[in-house]
Amino acid sequence: MNTHVKLDKDIAAGTPADLSRRSFLVGSATAGLALGYSGVPGLLGADAAFAATGNFDPSVWYSIAPDGIVTVTCGKADMGQHIASTMAQIICEELGANWKDMRVQLASNDPKFNDPVLGAQITGGSWSTMMNYDAMSRAGAAGRMALTEAAAASMGVPSGELVVHDSTISHPKSKKSMSYADIVKSGKATKTFTPDELKAIKLKTPDQYTMIGVSVPQIDIPSKTNGTAKYGIDVMLPGMVYGKVVTPPVRYGATVKSVDDSAAKKVPGFIKAVVLDDKTATTTGWVVAVADTYANARRAADALKIDYDGGPNAKVSSESLFAEAKRLQALDDSGQFFVKEGDTAAAFGTAAKVVEAEYTTSINIHAPMEPMNATAQLQGDIWHLYSGNQFATRSGAIAAGAAGVDPKFVVMHQMYLGGGFGRRLDADMMVPAVQAAKAVGKPVKVIYSRENDMTMDFSRPLTLQKVKAGVDADGKLIALNHDVVSAWPTQRWGIPDFMSPSVDKKGALDAFTVNGADFFYSVPNHNVRAIKNEMAHNATPSGQLRSVAPGWTFWAVESMVDELAHAAGKDPAQYRIEMLDGKGANAGGAQRLRNTLLAAMGMSGYGSKQLPKGEGMGVACVSSQERATASWTACVAHVAVSDSGEIKVKKLTVATDVGTQVHPDNIRAQVEGAALWGLSLALYEKATLKDGAIEQTNFDTYTPLRMSQMPEVAISVIANGEKATGVGEPAVTVIAPALANAIFNASGARVRSLPITAEAVKAAMKA
Repeated sequence: MNTHVKLDKDIAAGTPADLSRRSFLVGSATAGLALGYSGVPGLLGADAAFAATGNFDPSVWYSIAPDGIVTVTCGKADMGQHIASTMAQIICEELGANWKDMRVQLASNDPKFNDPVLGAQITGGSWSTMMNYDAMSRAGAAGRMALTEAAAASMGVPSGELVVHDSTISHPKSKKSMSYADIVKSGKATKTFTPDELKAIKLKTPDQYTMIGVSVPQIDIPSKTNGTAKYGIDVMLPGMVYGKVVTPPVRYGATVKSVDDSAAKKVPGFIKAVVLDDKTATTTGWVVAVADTYANARRAADALKIDYDGGPNAKVSSESLFAEAKRLQALDDSGQFFVKEGDTAAAFGTAAKVVEAEYTTSINIHAPMEPMNATAQLQGDIWHLYSGNQFATRSGAIAAGAAGVDPKFVVMHQMYLGGGFGRRLDADMMVPAVQAAKAVGKPVKVIYSRENDMTMDFSRPLTLQKVKAGVDADGKLIALNHDVVSAWPTQRWGIPDFMSPSVDKKGALDAFTVNGADFFYSVPNHNVRAIKNEMAHNATPSGQLRSVAPGWTFWAVESMVDELAHAAGKDPAQYRIEMLDGKGANAGGAQRLRNTLLAAMGMSGYGSKQLPKGEGMGVACVSSQERATASWTACVAHVAVSDSGEIKVKKLTVATDVGTQVHPDNIRAQVEGAALWGLSLALYEKATLKDGAIEQTNFDTYTPLRMSQMPEVAISVIANGEKATGVGEPAVTVIAPALANAIFNASGARVRSLPITAEAVKAAMKA
């Protein structure tokens, strides 16, 4: 079966499709996930550079022009993390090019640009560098080898005597040299490489690096500061009109009963009100007001009188979601097991002490600065979509479903993203753009208002976790049960094969809701149960928000570990170090995690000084994102807590082991940003559901971290030459538990719900 074509058609039709991680890997060995438009004429962006006459294309990932300019195509979404520049830096290292000759562009959705490992175009999980490092390195090396062979032929010298440096190949004995431009112009660089030949290339060792590990100027900064970088919201097409969505009073499940557009017809430039008929089930109950300008589209949208049926979720609230989560957790047969090791029931029977606690997190909203937008244009039989997107493979198929066409007729033009954080893994903005363009026969740009985006966000799910831990007479952890109840974002994608088999063989589970619960502490008896909250799944369609499951699983794990340490009368950091012994399957990972904890402790002065009354330090250490793709990260949080429960974060010290660091300054910036994002989620951000609707509609009621609330942040990056890991998300996950643990040390208040409020701290102080 051709799973690659089947994926697109199944998503477009709203039916399950094969997008398992296994099928990703299988697909990468063949043609990848076929979005099917190869050979479609008139494409922009990535294909344009490769079409230039006289270019040398040693790889699908870059092209060298006759003037020596190297244009790297990035198959990842660039949302401020400079991933395009990172890919260029990896290629440049092995290619031997001068950094000043490097350029970047973003890929279209041609399957030739699929991720070399995942076999699809997806940006998330802090996977980009770790999963593309080897392929980009080999692509660069192949180009260098081909150019060297061509130079040797041109100069009449042995290739083994040539030296490559800064886009120049020289022969020291004869003093001959050729620039990359000269070689490309000669037309003699023609060598190609088979997959086996690429695999056999001997890459540089870290001691030979001249580019990797250097904070070179980011290629995209000039265009992003002078206005020439194009974001989705910047797209302008001839004859384009605008669409403004009107969203229903219920997050999901509402339907439109009637639309009265009589008042909208009085708005100058009004064209049409389009009721979405979304066969992909991405949206429900949406209407688009189309007009000649965005301002007029907004006026027309405000003038529409729409009658709704609220649907099955019209009375659901945050309270009812938590109540349902508690009910499900209490059932012995709920969910499936993600981890089932040893015999926890027997171990609890022999435990000297058993500690139980319940940890919760609220609904959280992505809210990137650039609001959701998409521009759709039909040219002949081809639909062109212009937007910034993190999952082109899935989004192109959803756009096809909205248009009612085969996915091979959809071309995605990737733009820069004004923030993503997982929000743009979804394609809801494509649906109104396509259906409005189809209805009016013109290109349509749809731009969400902030209110549209917040109330219709594919949010981080509300979660409830119950942890039960047993310790022996020495305080050693011998058994742990961990139940995680939440909506299942990955299952919502309609791609059940992307789920993971449960260890108890009861069916598939969403591992992206429990990753992190399979930690690197040595615990002989350990169960983790993933429980789907169907009510939350339906009423609050959830997505992947920066840090995904480890943002809540480590909140519970690292809080409980701290509680156990205090119950045993041990220092919480030392308690962790003793459990990070590297036994069995934890070998290697536990030692790296322990090292980051020690680094954070040393840098922060943890345990080395007496703190004033009302101040405390707390620790946490995590293996985010996933166990198999971990970046080892630890935090020491220093807080002051007043008698009224008010929290002042004085300092966050974060240490992270990234293996090989490509761009040191960028790594530090991302770790710092991730830590502040984690702080924001821990103390300030909360969305609530009432009568089926998200109550927070803008930044006056949904309140992320403000600049005035910034603490001091200290970063220690451990680069030890191991395989490169990801840095965009791991530090998010370590902050909340470190803060809660510091608050306990400062005030004696143990808080188990996020966000942590002054009221909750004060109440816990009195408990």
